[in-house]
Parts: sequence; structure tokens; C-alpha cells
Amino acid sequence: MQDFHVTATGHSLNYLPEYIAGWQGFFADEGLQVAATVPSPWDLVLSDIDHAKADAALGGIWVPSMFHGRGKRYTPFAQVAARAPLAVVGRERAEDFDWARMPGKTVAMKGSNGASVGLYVKMLMRENGLDPRSVNFIQDLDGKMLSDLFVGGMADYLVIDYPSAVTLAARYPVHVVTALSVDGGNIPWSVYYAPGESDATRLETQARFCRALGLGMQWILDHEAAGYRDFLVTTFPKFDGDLLVKLTDTYRKIGMWTTPRIDRDAYDRWQTGIADGHLTTAPIAYDALIDGRATTAFVKA
Repeated sequence: MQDFHVTATGHSLNYLPEYIAGWQGFFADEGLQVAATVPSPWDLVLSDIDHAKADAALGGIWVPSMFHGRGKRYTPFAQVAARAPLAVVGRERAEDFDWARMPGKTVAMKGSNGASVGLYVKMLMRENGLDPRSVNFIQDLDGKMLSDLFVGGMADYLVIDYPSAVTLAARYPVHVVTALSVDGGNIPWSVYYAPGESDATRLETQARFCRALGLGMQWILDHEAAGYRDFLVTTFPKFDGDLLVKLTDTYRKIGMWTTPRIDRDAYDRWQTGIADGHLTTAPIAYDALIDGRATTAFVKA
């Protein structure tokens, strides 16, 4: 059995296919013993792969994009989540929410775990005809602190992960005004990447990993979440079991998990958001950044 270590920027419901692939033995069938760790701070994932302590990092594609042409080459080779697992919590009800009403409002969103949330929300604002510069942002605090402050009265909106947003709305007089995982469209939100280019040996290992990951995705799509509620509760103990079942089934329906292949159109859209956020000077062409060889078998007809 070959060890395969994933160093991840978090432990999240949107990573479920990886956990399912381990649980159902799909990795083992490929001769892989997959283990995952979540270093703190999150950017230690780069040290892990740079020093061969891990075989792949799992996180936002904005990191390989940001380093492209700037001294380091990180190569995305697969995705696990095809949508942003986020939601906007507000003080009005969902039916009263409108992006056009946000100028002058204050939006709180965490900035301590990378740039993805801010890049994505500002991209959505631009796509909805709104200049992000017309909105006030609080991005320098952590998620738990932001949630406590929002409940206490700070800011008009809070952007957090969807499970936490639903949990918050169930406990306090606030509302999920838009579920971005449902309404925000496709982007390669969470990807696996490795340093440099893959030689034949590493590519073969990545292909086995991707085959098992793809089977994990298909298993989820084929099984309603109520049938593995106990596994979800064990894997994500901070959330209510019924909520996990509901959100897993929602993710199944809206295309959170499709194939390990990084979709070109979704990639191009996200590259525009990354460039507009000034992390790159221009969108990066798909084939200049992505190594799609390990996921070729997962292209849908």
C-alpha cells in the first residue's frame, strides 16, 4: 500500500468525496493509503508540499494562480468541490435581499484563511452590476469572532460557510439571504495541487488518486445522505446530523460534486475574479496552469 498525504487548508463538508473514498475503500482499491492533515496556519500546506512532507495540497486555486510566473510552480491536477460552499447571512429575509441595495452597506467576511471568500464575493458583486468599492468590508478578523460580532450588531451582512450560516440562522434572529453554493454558479473552489510538473511516476499516482476520488463523488450522487447520517456526524461532529443530511443532499443536487476534472468554463470565470482581485495581472490560460492528464477519464460526454 502506497502512502498518499494530503495537506489541506480545512476540514469541510465540500471535501466529502475524499472522505467517502477512504471510507468506502476506493483509495485502498487503488493501492493508496490516504491521510489528510490540516496545518495551522493554513499556508503551511505550501511548506508541506515544497519539502515533500505531503503529496498534494488541497485548497483554493488562487494560490497556484498567484504564484504562476513568480518563482514557484504549483500545478492543480484535480478538483473536489465545483461550487463555493458559502452563504450570506443578513438581517432582512431572503425575499427582501437584493445585490443592488448593497452600496453603503457593511459586509463582514473572514480573511484569516486565505483570499477565496473576498475574491468570490467581490466577483459576484461585479457580475451583478455592483462596484465592490461601494461596499464596506471587514476582512481582518476570524470566523468565530465575526459571527459573534455580527449577532451582536456589527455589519449588515456576514459571509460564512453554508453549514455555519444555517446553524447561525436557526439560533438567532438573522437569515440566510442567499446560499452562494446554490445561487453562485460553478467555479473550481477546492483543488488538489502539487509542486512543479509531474513525471510519469507521480502522474500515475495522481491518476489512481483521481480515479478513487471520482468513485467517491459518484457514490455520493448515488446515495441519499440519510443512509450514511452516522458517518456524516462522526466526520463533522460540530454540526447537527439532520443539518448535515439536508446540506449534503442539497450539494448533491446543485453540482457541488461532479468529476475530479477542473471544468474549463468555470476555471475561466474564476480566473477573471482572481485577476480582478489583483492577485494576477491577467487571467491565466487553462493549459498554462492546469495538468488535466490525471483526470482525463472523467470528462463527461
